[in-house]
Amino acid sequence: NYPSVFEPKESSTNGTCPDYFRWIHQDLKQWKSTGITEDMIERGKPSADFRLVIVNGTAYVERYRMSYQTRDVFTIWGILQLLRFYPGKVPDLDLLFFCGDDTAIKKRNYKGRYAALAPPVFHYCGEKAALDIVFPDWTFWGWGEVNIKPWEETLRAIKKGNERIKWEKREPYAYWKGNPLVSRDRRLSFMKCNLSAKHDWNVRLYKQDWGQEIQGGFKHSKLEDQCTHRYSISRYKIYIEGVTWSVSEKYILACDSMTLMIQPKYYDFFSRSMVPMQHFWPIRRKNRCKHLKFAVEWGNNHPHMAEAIGKAGSKFIEEALTMRNVYDYMFHLLNEYSKILKFKPTIPPNAQKLCSETTEQGLWKEFMVQSMLKSPSDKPPCALPPPFEPQAIQASLDAKDKITRQVETWETEYWKKTKP
Repeated sequence: NYPSVFEPKESSTNGTCPDYFRWIHQDLKQWKSTGITEDMIERGKPSADFRLVIVNGTAYVERYRMSYQTRDVFTIWGILQLLRFYPGKVPDLDLLFFCGDDTAIKKRNYKGRYAALAPPVFHYCGEKAALDIVFPDWTFWGWGEVNIKPWEETLRAIKKGNERIKWEKREPYAYWKGNPLVSRDRRLSFMKCNLSAKHDWNVRLYKQDWGQEIQGGFKHSKLEDQCTHRYSISRYKIYIEGVTWSVSEKYILACDSMTLMIQPKYYDFFSRSMVPMQHFWPIRRKNRCKHLKFAVEWGNNHPHMAEAIGKAGSKFIEEALTMRNVYDYMFHLLNEYSKILKFKPTIPPNAQKLCSETTEQGLWKEFMVQSMLKSPSDKPPCALPPPFEPQAIQASLDAKDKITRQVETWETEYWKKTKP
């Protein structure tokens, strides 16, 4: 029988959580003063795909609508693994979850006297204009539809792939492969930066045809090959958002090529603690072809610095985004969330009890078996750092903005010097 009580080794300690855990406090700030009421949960139902309730360590789900592919299935599976990682430690709670791309709860609808009405909805990404509570995405436990294995195994494979070809031996241009059709504004227009008879912006862009990959057995879409495949042996990798944020971010950063990050509008749970020119090179959205060209030329002229940024980005992913940290983030987020509930969670009449045995078949089952935790954690969760000081967030944003402006200055000076 699987343990129902969490009993870590007495002497074990797990240190302080990574800095990005501080954002947990910020994401819940909207409800800290009012608390979360049953009425708020009711009001949030139209925005949610499912409702998850945990009572006495057992999870129950009430589904409202189909989510895209199996996002809901693997998200719920991840929460079940958390219950296995820290048995009996996750408090009773009642939450709503949205599995779509766009943010669900817009700030503009909850201003002034309506602020106290904002429903708390968990989601994979956030933005400045939204109140969504950011939670790890489903791909940490696998994405069966496109054959992306659970994160732990994928990260190991990417790390191994990084070692195949040394940075200086890689092609001196920037690479991106993905589905341009998901966003006309962002990605489809981005394809204009590709190599053509008129321009060479130092980038090589490739369309990912998932239909073809599914038919061909995913031979050309292995993530461990993205860093060193013959079409992608490049020193630079590009991250560009899709409909909103993209799960590709962590895989791109895990390559030790320098990530050229086209200014994102959205963020996931870990990316807010990343720093431009430390973990990635910032690219403005406007005139991005020209900015990408400069970034590559700068990197080729400063190879040691470019390589260092690439390695720092992948190190951040390897160290800060371990599955232990993912589970600890989930635990602390849910724990802090439960503290502001103003009602005792009860099992909804239409909810189904969840168990950790999978009834899925094929790749879905394979990924669930791979990601199923075999035993509880042997130590307690890391210690949650305190909230940011009131001025700290703005100071951090200002510092990042200053770095980005410095890059822009370099570029302006560069193009002045290289004008024909």
